[in-house]
Amino acid sequence: MRHFFSMFLLLAIIGLHVSVQSTRRPSDWSLNADYPSLLTVSNGMKWGSWGHKSMCPSGMYAAGFSLKVEEASHAFHDDSSLNGIRLHCVNPSRKSSGSYGRYASIESDVGHWGEWTDIKWCPSGFLKAFQLRVESAQGAGDDTAANNIRFSCSDGFLLQGDGTAWGDWGDWSPKCKGKGICGIKTRILEPQGFFGDDTALNDVQMYCCE
Repeated sequence: MRHFFSMFLLLAIIGLHVSVQSTRRPSDWSLNADYPSLLTVSNGMKWGSWGHKSMCPSGMYAAGFSLKVEEASHAFHDDSSLNGIRLHCVNPSRKSSGSYGRYASIESDVGHWGEWTDIKWCPSGFLKAFQLRVESAQGAGDDTAANNIRFSCSDGFLLQGDGTAWGDWGDWSPKCKGKGICGIKTRILEPQGFFGDDTALNDVQMYCCE
């Protein structure tokens, strides 16, 4: 009887281990991979701290994006503008933008304000480089930091987000050395309270995969 109980306990432990492994999130498989390139731009602002790295599920690449944007106010208000960037990942077997019914969405840290815009998709291929629109420090004025983003697709098509118009476009990041963008990390300033100046998203980095 004791031998039977021991065998039963061992099988239960093995079964539990298999169950835990099978429920691992797909995005976890890519977190410790090697990346051909890390894409950055030079005009991002320095307020806030870098959030977590978020990766497409293994074998998938970003072919579209959407933004979380606080619309510009027309009265005295602490505008934060761009609050978040969401990447939408697809399998390379996707034929064209007309067949993106199944995709996985990823995001790094996100600010507290605004609404998500509609997804913008590459007609074919994947996101390969980006450009950030940033407002420099305003002194006694209202700072907004990052305001909008553009992406270039592997087919040469350019996508521009529905952000706000403050600031200027900086230089483009380098292009991915791999197949396309597969991950993201954002720099976010947490809410600063009644007397502070909220800027939300300040900078972003993109990861590329083979």
